[in-house]
Amino acid sequence: MSIQQMKNLDKKILVQLENVGVFQNNKWLVEDVSLNVEKGKIVTLIGPNGSGKTTTAKIALGIHKNIKGKVKKFTDKIGYVPQKISIDWTLPIRVTDFMQLTHNLNENEIENALNLTGVKNLKNNDLRNLSGGEFQRVLIARAISKKPDLLVLDEPVQGVDFKGEIALYELIKKISDKINCGILLISHDLHVVMTATDYVVCLNGHVCCSGSPTAVANNKEYQKLFGDRASTILSVYEHSHDHTHSADGTIKNK
Repeated sequence: MSIQQMKNLDKKILVQLENVGVFQNNKWLVEDVSLNVEKGKIVTLIGPNGSGKTTTAKIALGIHKNIKGKVKKFTDKIGYVPQKISIDWTLPIRVTDFMQLTHNLNENEIENALNLTGVKNLKNNDLRNLSGGEFQRVLIARAISKKPDLLVLDEPVQGVDFKGEIALYELIKKISDKINCGILLISHDLHVVMTATDYVVCLNGHVCCSGSPTAVANNKEYQKLFGDRASTILSVYEHSHDHTHSADGTIKNK
C-alpha cells in the first residue's frame, strides 16, 4: 500500500480500536479486540450473551475509561442507540417530544429523521402506543437526527418479530448509504443482519474470528460457538433478493 493510499484510508476511519479490553472484578469482560469502523461501512459485532459486544461498543464510545489498549476517534459526531433505555411508560409523551428530550432539534431535523426511518406519520402519536418495530425506528431516528458520522446500534431489533427484523436491517443499510455514516452494529448472531454487513467480528470474551460474512460463517471457531444455527446462515444471507420489503417486513416485488 502506498503512502497516499494509507492517507486516504486514514481519512475514512472514524474510530479505531487497538487491542482494547476491560478488566473488572478480577476478570476480563473483553480482551484484545482490534477493529476499524470506516465511513460508509457497517461493522457487526456478533457473539453469545456475555461475550463482550456491548462492552466493546462502550469502549468505542469512550464510556469505559479504564481500559487496556488504545482508542482513536476521528469524529465527535456520534449517534447511539443503547440496548436498554429507561422510560416511564405511565407518562404520556409524543414521538416529537421524545425526539427532543436529549437533543436540541428543529422541526426539519425531526421530520427528516422520522421520514428516513419510515415513521414520519407517527410524529404526534403517543410513544406508549407504538409497536416494538415502530419504537425501534423512532430510537434510530433520534440517533441520526444530527446526521452523525458514526452510528452505534446495540441490538436494534430487540422486541421485533422476524419480518420486522428484516425490515430494520434493510433500513440500517439504507441509512448508511443515505447519510454516508459508519455503523457499529451489535447482534446476537449472524442471522439476516449479514445481508447488510461489510465486516464481522465474532466475540466470546476475545476475537474468535473476523472478516467478511462468508469467511466468518465458514470459520470453525464460529461454527463451534453457534453450533447448529451456524449451518443455516449461509443460505440466509447469500440469498439473492429479487424483492424488497416494506416497513412492516412484508414483501414487495420489484
